[in-house]
Amino acid sequence: MEYTPINLQEKLAKFTELWSPKVIAEMNDYQFKLGKVQGDFVWHKHEDTDEVFMVIEGHLIIEFRDGEVKLNQGEMFVIPRNVEHKPYAESECKIMLVEPKGVVNTGDKTTQQTAENDVWI
Repeated sequence: MEYTPINLQEKLAKFTELWSPKVIAEMNDYQFKLGKVQGDFVWHKHEDTDEVFMVIEGHLIIEFRDGEVKLNQGEMFVIPRNVEHKPYAESECKIMLVEPKGVVNTGDKTTQQTAENDVWI
């Protein structure tokens, strides 16, 4: 077996699409996904799972119907299942998501921002 670390910056350099998370690893039934985000995303929720956002570079705001959380580089936040939210980034922000395999980025909605699922880089 080969033991090779996953370099986040190398993986992030392999794509330019916004709001289109790419899988870089799996652990049990969970996937680690990298994404680049900018501007507004769609209001949505994940009925069956929590979702983890980690900011690798930049700043991310996650809006909720009753408030918001601001994340800076090196910070993370866990969104509880079934909580409606809308991520936003004024300028390009690089993030990691941790969520169960099969989770669709727009959750309970299908929009132009719904990304193809299970895309590996």
